[in-house]
Amino acid sequence: MVAADLLVKEHRLIMRVIPMLTKEVFRLHEGGKVNAEWIVSVVGFFRVYTDRCHHGKEEDILFRALASKPLSEEHRRTMDRLTEEHVLARKLVGRLMLDQGRCVKGDKAALRAMGQDLHELAELYPKHIALEEKHFFVPCMGYFSPMEQAEMVRAFTEFDARLVHEQYGTVIENLEAARRGKAR
Repeated sequence: MVAADLLVKEHRLIMRVIPMLTKEVFRLHEGGKVNAEWIVSVVGFFRVYTDRCHHGKEEDILFRALASKPLSEEHRRTMDRLTEEHVLARKLVGRLMLDQGRCVKGDKAALRAMGQDLHELAELYPKHIALEEKHFFVPCMGYFSPMEQAEMVRAFTEFDARLVHEQYGTVIENLEAARRGKAR
């Protein structure tokens, strides 16, 4: 298995969210009310799955390994651009959560900002994913031997396992803290 195949598979799940973002932008533009629960779920998806899990593997494993390779100038520039787009996505998702909180309090400007942030996310990801898949992942796999790629697949799997344990460890800690708070 080529290491990039796992990242491409994750892209398919991310891309399933994009039409929902676009539909929500249209719904809000038409005067719909903010569905706070939906926004919180979308933010959670982008923070945990897209950023922590997917971008985490790209940045912490793939990009770090590529940094030690004699990359072409084009591939180095593309990697830098992809990293900048990850930062932009984090910023948009963070703003989206703030917009949601302001919308719940009745801030009309926040509703416009939320629509804009959703729109920007919906515009960013298809282009970002196309750049990775069509111009970066496949040629960059050529920098790695089959053994290095197999090690990368193993590292991706280990990364996911650590993330799941970390995530649910935090859930349990929060539940325990809430329980202690109620007992007092």
